Parts: sequence; C-alpha cells; structure tokens
Amino acid sequence: MPEDTADPPSRGPTDTEILDRIATHLLRSERFDDIQTRPEYAPNAVVADYDLEYYPGGVTRAYLRIRWFETDDFSIHYSEQYQTNNSWECRWDRHPNDHNTREHFHPPPDASTPGDDAEYPPEWRDVLASVLSRLDERIEAFWDE
Repeated sequence: MPEDTADPPSRGPTDTEILDRIATHLLRSERFDDIQTRPEYAPNAVVADYDLEYYPGGVTRAYLRIRWFETDDFSIHYSEQYQTNNSWECRWDRHPNDHNTREHFHPPPDASTPGDDAEYPPEWRDVLASVLSRLDERIEAFWDE
C-alpha cells in the first residue's frame, strides 16, 4: 500500500491523540484482525485489517487506513484486495482541495477524483460510526447475494 509520509501543509500536523483513540475504539470491534497505530509504512495513520472471515473467498485483504489531523481534516480509505489482483476502494475525506468541497466522498470501485460532495459530523466518533455502518452494509451485501 503506497503511503505518503508527509502531511500536506493545508491539513496540518497529524493528530496522534485522536489516532490513538480511534485505534482503541477499533480494538473493541470483532471486525478487525489486526490494528496498527502509526506503523512504519504509514506513520501518520491507523491501519485496521478486517477479519477475512467476514468476506467471501476471493478477498485476500480488506483494510481501513485512517488519517486524522489537528485541523479536524481526515482521510478514511477503505480497500478490498482480490485474488484477481483487482481492488474495490472508496474514501471519505475532509480537507481543502481543488476538486470538491472540503468534505467529500470518493466512490467505489476506484475512489475516483473528483468525488461527491458530502457532509460529515464534527465529532470523530460520529464520522467513524457512519463509515463503519456503510462498510457493514457492504460486507452484508456479499452474503445477501
């Protein structure tokens, strides 16, 4: 997973306190098999790998990469990797940019830019709850088919 290690100046410094809280929150969920806070390959993020038992056999990895900044800007990237070397990705963002409003969603299957303008709650817990709820719907849809 390619990762830029420098925070863009417009987003401000990484909010390590919020990232630690997010990691602690995610640790309470049975969804995840592994949660890493600021790993060497993503020092500005929490990376949470989903338990693959929630997915059909063709999925080789599913993860969230969450970045949060002291400005309350964020990026929450979800990716599913498949045996066929394909992926399904989307991203929830809040940051200044020239392609959308500050709050926007990059839709699946490839998290294309520009995305769709969106509105997110101000509190990180509410943003995360909304994202996890949408991803739960995605996972449930695998089994409803």
